[in-house]
Amino acid sequence: MSAVTRAVSPAAPTVDVHAHVLLPEVEALVDGLPGLAEARALDARRNGPAALAVSGPMVRERIPRLTDVTVRLAAMDAQGVDVQLVSPSPSHYHYWADEESAEKVYRLADEATAAHCSAAPDRLRGLGLVPLQHPDQAVRALDHALEQGLVGVEISSHAPGRELSDPAYEPFWARAGETGAIVFLHPFGCTLDERLDEWYLSNTVGQPTENAVALSHLIFSGVLDRHPGLKLIAAHGGGYLPTHIGRSDHAWSARSDASAGCAQPPSSYLKRLYFDSLVHDPHVLRELVRVAGADRVLLGSDFPFDMGTEDPVRALRAARLPRTDFDAVRGGNAATLLNLALV
Repeated sequence: MSAVTRAVSPAAPTVDVHAHVLLPEVEALVDGLPGLAEARALDARRNGPAALAVSGPMVRERIPRLTDVTVRLAAMDAQGVDVQLVSPSPSHYHYWADEESAEKVYRLADEATAAHCSAAPDRLRGLGLVPLQHPDQAVRALDHALEQGLVGVEISSHAPGRELSDPAYEPFWARAGETGAIVFLHPFGCTLDERLDEWYLSNTVGQPTENAVALSHLIFSGVLDRHPGLKLIAAHGGGYLPTHIGRSDHAWSARSDASAGCAQPPSSYLKRLYFDSLVHDPHVLRELVRVAGADRVLLGSDFPFDMGTEDPVRALRAARLPRTDFDAVRGGNAATLLNLALV
């Protein structure tokens, strides 16, 4: 990783809202549990052997950055990042687990993430987990995360047999809005399965597809109407949805079945959501800022995985945004969202 000169005013921290931590404690907990082997087999089918052959060594090489706070902070310094919002690796979701095991997973993940962040409390904020496969646990899991000093939770785009629009999640959305907790939407796995098992399509096509589907469920079902106080951040710039939202607006205006669930055109809801900046294209980033608003886009790197960026500030600078928008995305928006003290 190349060093980046830091020129950040203390009053305007550079904040990366998309950074991960690996939790060996969670993997030790689920090792050998019924359902794990089947879940790993599904993951292998979805990704294909070539992707797994690359991903294994890639993750192993990055374990120090994913687990060691000292190494993490040094990497942040090199990037010019002052604060990270740290979320568990999505591989820790384990949405296959039964109720008892799922509760153990989220509790251990919350506690381990909080411990990691507590080693540098001025620079790290953390997110916990919610077992979406057991909606009855969702509120309890959110509360547990907040009790550990975390600022919210991370969720995937769906759980087996349930979309985010499922009425069973209504208490969770209500509690998130009531507490002001951050909900970070980060997909893991794509239901297109073996259609994407070559050329890493499971990630390059699958992740933005899952983001678009999940956000569309939240918009068209009226979840955002019923819970306007939600602080939801969509990873990967929200996937395909923000740049193709015109098609959603057209359906909403042309078809009664598309307009039955939400009160306003779908594009209007983009300004109620937050998006990270990780889109790998300056033109797409400019469009994201245009449709969502400069106050709704946050710096994100996917630290430290290979599908992220090692220099998120440089990637943001490539979009050539007006200075006020650049500073907002670089850290101003996240500082407000995370209630960071500015001095």
